[in-house]
Amino acid sequence: MRIKKAEKLIQDGVNPYGHRVNGLTACTDVKAAYAKLAEGESLKVKVAGRMTAKRVMGKSTFAKLIDQDGAIQIYVQKNVVGDEPYAAFKALDIGDILSAEGEVFTTHTGEVSIRVEAFELLSKSLRPLPEKWHGLSDMEQRYRQRYVDLICNDEVRRTFQLRSRIVQEIRNYLNSKGFMEVETPMMSALAGGAAAAPFKTYYNALDCTMYMRIATELYLKRLLVGGFEKVFEIGRNFRNEGMDRRHNPEFTSIEIYEAYSDCRGMMELIEDLICTVAQNLFGTLVFKRADGVEINLTRPWRAVPYHDLIREKMGADWMELDLDTMRAKARALGLAITDAMDAKEITHEIYDKTIEHTLIQPTFVTRLPAFLVPLAKCCPDNPELVDVYELEINGQEIAPGYSELNDPMEQRARFSEQLIGRGDLEGEVNRIDEDFLTALEFGMPPAGGLGMGIDRLVMLLTGVPSIRDVILFPQMRPQG
Repeated sequence: MRIKKAEKLIQDGVNPYGHRVNGLTACTDVKAAYAKLAEGESLKVKVAGRMTAKRVMGKSTFAKLIDQDGAIQIYVQKNVVGDEPYAAFKALDIGDILSAEGEVFTTHTGEVSIRVEAFELLSKSLRPLPEKWHGLSDMEQRYRQRYVDLICNDEVRRTFQLRSRIVQEIRNYLNSKGFMEVETPMMSALAGGAAAAPFKTYYNALDCTMYMRIATELYLKRLLVGGFEKVFEIGRNFRNEGMDRRHNPEFTSIEIYEAYSDCRGMMELIEDLICTVAQNLFGTLVFKRADGVEINLTRPWRAVPYHDLIREKMGADWMELDLDTMRAKARALGLAITDAMDAKEITHEIYDKTIEHTLIQPTFVTRLPAFLVPLAKCCPDNPELVDVYELEINGQEIAPGYSELNDPMEQRARFSEQLIGRGDLEGEVNRIDEDFLTALEFGMPPAGGLGMGIDRLVMLLTGVPSIRDVILFPQMRPQG
């Protein structure tokens, strides 16, 4: 039926897919300008948007238009626009995009509206929108057809507008601190900077296998070697791993590096950055989850060593226990502990499965085992621990930070140790990034570095439960 309407418009000499429109005012700006009018003043405007509601009352019709930032009611009268235009307006469908111009007024019910003097169809909607009161209720369909989800759900639209503003506030903060934003390759001959399975592709022009980056770290450290002392990059990383409410194979992160800083400098930086963004955008440091649990970002944030958390959970003598006792106690917690796992692996399984999710309020977990973080400096008093933190908020890691390892000999040894016993998952025998080690051999200044998942930060500040709710087009299994 809608296709026939579009064909009829074309036959009548009307283009159902419009053209450029000048002189538009946003719906929210119309309301703001109208509120400032002095007594006796009038305001004429032109707006454009999608019609999401229409109520015909004989010779007059009320309709609702939405644009990017808001909505406004328009009022179309037969005796104002004329017989034929009024009939044409009544024939418009919910979902059509149009422009309308006229004088702003307030209805008897107090709603700011536009008394339309002229309108124009700009795009004919051939598919009807979901049912008025329920919108898209199927979550999978909402993610697959995000464009419809955005039309129907104000909260979804607001979440993504907030995401854009959060990213902009992060940039503003770092620019004010003298950091330079850079861009580094998204494809590389090696997948380094993190322990994750990469996506593989093939570069025909170079006749070689390439990998989508899993982290930006190694290129950003090369820039420290080159003399840039304060750098950051916001960009996409790709990890060929599972999907759940906290993980998407394609995600956005920020990495920040500062020469002559260290782990504590990064703790101060990330604490100040997150609090500044939250206060500037939301005017508060207290946020509620969907279940009503409050997360309080008020400083200072708790800092606690990794092994102290383990001892709180498993007992003060945990690190002195023999391996068999460790296995038995861990299995008693319901953990899948194999006989091949050593003490460090069992201990981390306990942290990962039973402790991390309990850290709801901001917590810096410090002094992690060195085997977990091959790119960080060891603690001066214990070479088996590294001078790092993992910032946990709402039971998930938001931002790790390091005192960066800048000893090329030690870095080579760490890389080699990391390869021992690993399967050849990436189709290469040697995954050591020799060019990165060459860069370190030229000398990298002592530095602090951190990474932060942008998607997870947006989840925290907007209160949504799933990473798919903050990614415009999350990965989905193909249909059919």
